[in-house]
Amino acid sequence: MDQNIEKCDLVIIGASLAGSYLCYLLSKTNLKIAVIEEHEKIGLPLQCAGIVSQKLSKLVELPDDVVLNRVSIAKLVAPSGRAIKLFGNEIPFIIDRVALDRLFYEKTRNRENIKYFLGEKFKSFRYTKDRANKTLLVETSKRKFKARILIGCDGPLSSVGKTVGIKNNVIYATQIQVKGKFNQNEAGMYFDPRWKELFGWIVPEGNTVFRIGLAASKNVAPKFKIFAKTLKVDLSQKIDQQGGIIPYGMMNKVAFNNVLLLGDAACQVKATTGGGIIMLLTSAKYAASCIIKCFKTNNFSKKFIKRNYERPCASTVGKQLKIHYIIRNLLEYFTIKDYDKFFQIIKNSNVEYLISIYGDMDSPRELILKLLKNPSIFIFMIRFVLTHPNLFIKLMKILTK
Repeated sequence: MDQNIEKCDLVIIGASLAGSYLCYLLSKTNLKIAVIEEHEKIGLPLQCAGIVSQKLSKLVELPDDVVLNRVSIAKLVAPSGRAIKLFGNEIPFIIDRVALDRLFYEKTRNRENIKYFLGEKFKSFRYTKDRANKTLLVETSKRKFKARILIGCDGPLSSVGKTVGIKNNVIYATQIQVKGKFNQNEAGMYFDPRWKELFGWIVPEGNTVFRIGLAASKNVAPKFKIFAKTLKVDLSQKIDQQGGIIPYGMMNKVAFNNVLLLGDAACQVKATTGGGIIMLLTSAKYAASCIIKCFKTNNFSKKFIKRNYERPCASTVGKQLKIHYIIRNLLEYFTIKDYDKFFQIIKNSNVEYLISIYGDMDSPRELILKLLKNPSIFIFMIRFVLTHPNLFIKLMKILTK
């Protein structure tokens, strides 16, 4: 029976950005790595609006073909149409997400210690013993693997996560690519209580092509039609359409005996925007360091992985994700009048410059502290929270987690 089992050091489930980048970080070790991907082609189907902080270029080297455009204006639009335009130091990238996913796959696929298994689906794993060492027997739709550690990079509906008792809350997104006459230098976010779990968006891809999308917890298709109609977008003229699932909440538990979770599988995603590229790249570095330590010390216990991966993530990425989740919970209670009032306060208080200076797509803590020093904003937020007892209780629970 052993002859039918692929032997390796670690198995990574999922070969999109999380899995392939982790593989890249580990590629110069002598670890034998198997990467399992259920799709035949890396990066497909496309499931991302593709707007990313400029920090991306500090974390990874970006080839020209990955960057499609850059925008210097963020336009926030209330349900009434009242808008705020923000001009800041942050000039985000509009990326080709498929190309980014494939970038690290191409860098690693020909290395002797790495093997990709495409078109193959993870089914289960169980613990076994090999010369007194606890090992994993990982089963896919086509074969079995024996490994010391399993990494779940298999998205928001992670099968690996489910096997260790983790289930993400999710929201659903739809997006089209269409020719349009919107501002090519402006990313738009359209807030509305009807799609309170996120927002509608317009992202300029370049060459007069725009990505227009929306995410919500339910009834996404009819809500998207309403959104497109308000923008006067003819859906019959779409170039392409994509759908996706976004994990929603705070970072989950990510450390288990011989198992860890990374990226969407770990809910390492900002609840304010649904984006998670910077978070997963940062977390992947902690994961790679932890995995190397596991093999050096021959310690794959939950306690060890928690100390070397989960805790470093929680104290950095996790703290920021908690702030994003608090912001999202506040926005979910906003009515049309609340949005209008809040936007008016921002304009009248002349704090747009603060947002421009301190605004950070990934780390909003400093900006929030600056904004709360403004008396009008502080009073609005205190009154708002106190008039919603359920929200107050929810925020207290989040803060104490």
